[in-house]
Amino acid sequence: MAKVMVGLSGGVDSAVAAALLVEQGHEVVGGYMKNWMNEEGIPGDCPWEQDIEDARSVAKALGIEFRVIDLVDSYKEKIVEYLVNGYHDGLTPNPDVWCNREMKFGVFLDYALNQGFEAVGTGHYARRRVLSNGQAAILRGADPNKDQSYFLSLMTTFQVEHALFPTGEMLKPEVRETARRFGLPVAEKKDSQGICFLGQVKMSDFLAHYLPDRPGEIVDTEGQVMGTHRGLHFYTIGQRKGHGVASPKEGMAYVVVGKRAVENRLVIGWDREDTVGLYSHECIVGTVSSINEQISKLKRVEAQPRYRAKAEPAKLEAMEGDRVRLVFEKGQRAIVAGQIMAFYDGGRLLGGGVVEETFHGV
Repeated sequence: MAKVMVGLSGGVDSAVAAALLVEQGHEVVGGYMKNWMNEEGIPGDCPWEQDIEDARSVAKALGIEFRVIDLVDSYKEKIVEYLVNGYHDGLTPNPDVWCNREMKFGVFLDYALNQGFEAVGTGHYARRRVLSNGQAAILRGADPNKDQSYFLSLMTTFQVEHALFPTGEMLKPEVRETARRFGLPVAEKKDSQGICFLGQVKMSDFLAHYLPDRPGEIVDTEGQVMGTHRGLHFYTIGQRKGHGVASPKEGMAYVVVGKRAVENRLVIGWDREDTVGLYSHECIVGTVSSINEQISKLKRVEAQPRYRAKAEPAKLEAMEGDRVRLVFEKGQRAIVAGQIMAFYDGGRLLGGGVVEETFHGV
């Protein structure tokens, strides 16, 4: 049995993770990561105070020690700056993936290890397995509708070796039922949504606080002016709603297909495969992180560009440094710089990286 610190968020998934680890006989301590207090007054609900109390009540129900760990400064440095700088540079960052690597299994794991703990447990819907060679691996979660392995794709081998995901073996209804069985006070609490640790804060409101509006023209793929945008950082490739240009008729939809930074122009086009800029067969992925097996040595992978996207077969070619080139068998919709690309071999997560460049030409 191990000494485990569980990241108690105040939600049902992490609460059940803690309960299962206690039931398995581990020495468990609950830790709430205090990362964001919304001192800047950004519009939206950031219920960190209630979450702390809910997490504390879970620890009390389980009879385990509870700690509040202040990581606000680290969060601003590693996540807020990453988000703001990324959007400023025209990228599409993914704070949830980066948060797992830099915060939950970064700063928080370092704290736990320094305090004498052997592992960090979370409520992620992913499965950890020890392979025949003794190495730890991550598999997709047992619940295909809740699988969160994509969000763990930038984790290092070291981080995986010190991670536990008890709820990943279960379906969501089973998690709720287990919470009731343990009499946990958050058994019926609704799942939280929104940016990692920010709560119900709209991304547009978050960005507007840090990045001023910079209006410019919206044009179609032929260069015809169609309207005005607030600022390129508020939009992403593939976006169907919120760009402000009404579709001319039912069944035809305009989507964002390009951002021309020099001209400060947002490009829209039809949502179909032959629209220039929307689909691409090839991309370069950098900052590649591998879990055990070196990804750059592989010739083929299944690559997943977004959380809800399907992992698709692709040829892989190693490049200098930690970069690889992917060539997909069929065109992929809206792959953009800054996104996280997760690599799989069937149900096993191999790692991931950050999309640096795509080839479709707007």
